[in-house]
Amino acid sequence: MARYYSLNDYLKEKFGEKVYKLSLDLGFTCPNRDGTLDTRGCSFCLAGSSHFASRGQDIDEQIEAAKALVLKKTKAKKFIAYFQSYTNTYAPIETLKSVFSQVVAREDIVALSVATRPDCLPEEVIALLAELNGIKPVWVELGLQTSNEKSAEAIRRCYKNEVYKSAVSALEQAGIDVITHVILGLPNETKEDMLCTVDFAVSCGTKGIKLQLLHVLKGTDLCNDYEQGLFSTLSFDEYTEILFDCIRRLPADVVVHRITGDAPKKFLVAPLWSADKKTVMNEISRRMERENLMQGEDVKK
Repeated sequence: MARYYSLNDYLKEKFGEKVYKLSLDLGFTCPNRDGTLDTRGCSFCLAGSSHFASRGQDIDEQIEAAKALVLKKTKAKKFIAYFQSYTNTYAPIETLKSVFSQVVAREDIVALSVATRPDCLPEEVIALLAELNGIKPVWVELGLQTSNEKSAEAIRRCYKNEVYKSAVSALEQAGIDVITHVILGLPNETKEDMLCTVDFAVSCGTKGIKLQLLHVLKGTDLCNDYEQGLFSTLSFDEYTEILFDCIRRLPADVVVHRITGDAPKKFLVAPLWSADKKTVMNEISRRMERENLMQGEDVKK
C-alpha cells in the first residue's frame, strides 16, 4: 500500500526543518481571459477570488507581509516563494527574469514555485527557470485538472492533454520538477475518470501532485450549471474514498502537496461541508491513520 508522502515530510527531508509557503501575486492575467484563447476563463474560476496574495504590492513588500503573518505563529526561518494566482509565466521574459531573480537572491527564500499553464512555457522561459534552478530549487505547477478531454473541453481548459505531456517532458529535460493540479469531482466525471487523471500525470513524469476538491463559487459558469441541477458535488465520504484511492496509486516518491484545499467562504456555494477546513483536515487525518496511509507527522495543505 502506498503511503502518503506529504509536502511537510518532503520539505523537512530536503531542507532539514519546517518550511513555509508565501503566496505571491505578480498581477498577471491568463490567455484564457485576455482573449488569446477565450475571455471567460475556466468555468470554475472566479476572477479576483484569490484570498492569499496582495495584488499590486512590490514583491519584496508582499514577501515581508506574508512572512509577518507566518511569524506571528511560528519561528520560521525558511520560505518558499509561491507565485500562485493566474498564469505566472505569461509575461515578457525580461519581466520574469527581473522578478524571479530578485526573489531567488533572497537568503530567506529556499525555493521558487511557479504556477502556470502548460501552453505558456516557451523555450526561453524554461531556459530561465533552469538557470534559476541551478541557484535554488524551482518547481513548476501545472493545472491539468483532468485527463478526460471531454471534461477539459467542458471546463474550458483550452489545451489538449498532449500539451501538458510535452510541457512536463520539456521541464523534466531541463531538470525542473513538476507539480500537477488535479480537481476531484468535476461535473459528470466518474471515480475511474479521476483515477485515470492521476495515472496520466504520473505516467508523464510529475514529481508532485495537488488533489483539489471541486468548489462551486458564486459568479462562475460552473455555479450556473450547478444551480440548474446539471451536476452534484461530492459528499465528504465520497471525496475521502476517491482521495485515498488516488493516493494508493501514487509511486512512493511522488509528493502530495495538497489533499483538499479551501475556497473563500463569501463565494462558496458547494460543497458547504468544505467550509470548515480545520474539521475536514482533522477527519481526513484520522481516516488516513485508520487506513495506514499516513506515516508523516501530520496532514498539510
